[in-house]
Amino acid sequence: MCSPTDNKDSTSALKGAVGVLSLSTIGLLVATIVLATNNSSEEAAPSVKAAESATTLDFLSSKEASSFFASDEMNKCAGAKLAVDNQLCADLEVPGPQAGGNVTKGYVGELDVGDLTPNTKQYFQSSMCPVNVHWHLGSEHYSYGEFDENGDGPHGNIPRPDWANRDLAGAGESVPDGFRCHHFDETDAKFTTKYEWKHCEGMEVGETYEVHWPHSAAGACGTVNQYQTPFYDGVFCNLPMETFVTLGAQDIASAVGVHGQVFTVVNDESYFYPDMIRGMIVDPDMNMGQDVAMYTGSTTGDSRSNEMCSQYAPITWQVDRKCHMISASSFDKLCYDMKMQRDDMSDDLHAHGSRELVMDSLVANNQAN
Repeated sequence: MCSPTDNKDSTSALKGAVGVLSLSTIGLLVATIVLATNNSSEEAAPSVKAAESATTLDFLSSKEASSFFASDEMNKCAGAKLAVDNQLCADLEVPGPQAGGNVTKGYVGELDVGDLTPNTKQYFQSSMCPVNVHWHLGSEHYSYGEFDENGDGPHGNIPRPDWANRDLAGAGESVPDGFRCHHFDETDAKFTTKYEWKHCEGMEVGETYEVHWPHSAAGACGTVNQYQTPFYDGVFCNLPMETFVTLGAQDIASAVGVHGQVFTVVNDESYFYPDMIRGMIVDPDMNMGQDVAMYTGSTTGDSRSNEMCSQYAPITWQVDRKCHMISASSFDKLCYDMKMQRDDMSDDLHAHGSRELVMDSLVANNQAN
């Protein structure tokens, strides 16, 4: 029979043994969990890396390997442009109406075009689709108080032409020429902070650009060949010369049109829009594409002037009278989308030169809005 002291000693020894076993068990459990976690992480690592790789694919490299882009011969619109040379305006018995003109509300051009009218429908309602997108440095059109000689940019503005000093019909205000919007503020970082352009060329934050989306009912609408550079290939893709020469002025103005919208580029993602390639941005909540001037004109660009007229006329113009801010990343996304088209659109990844404001005598008198 044991004494009380012996019982206490036995109990203490037993408790000590249990404690050691418990600690050993906990240690083994912790080691097992750590080992399992490490193994799980090692097994999961390839999946994580694969997911990361999937989100950073170089789609431009994929395009190079794609059978969709294997041959230029696959582009049915290549070379479809119908060549019509510029002509001296003075040599034309009746010059076609020219663009870009004054789109200030209330303005009416002085060139009498008779019964010719612009297409006032949404272009898609006339079976037209966008066949190209490009832009010009500064605005080619003029909208008083929006893009005019009172605007500004990182390199200033241009003066109005002397001939433009006349009153707006019924408005009592002078009609000046100009190429910059009124948003630019050199004290605001969003207009001056540089952006790292990845796809567009020669673009600048704070600058004004007028974007054009040529549309045509003869384009390769809804196909991989829809977007083309030069845009004439897209406009005339399904319109051979023998058919073109049979069309009247109204036929052309009803089937070919351009959307025009003017932007100041900012380095601010709150102005990001991801789908500029589709056409004019129309958003009532943002007041975009709501106040639209409509008239018949011509193609533009700095190869035309008030002495040298474009013969690609008459076509419908629908121009947003307001200037909007848009993020630099929106333009860069647009340039990326252009690079992904079947046709090589690299010649339109930079701003084109702007035509001087068209004189009143060369602007149609059929403003519809």
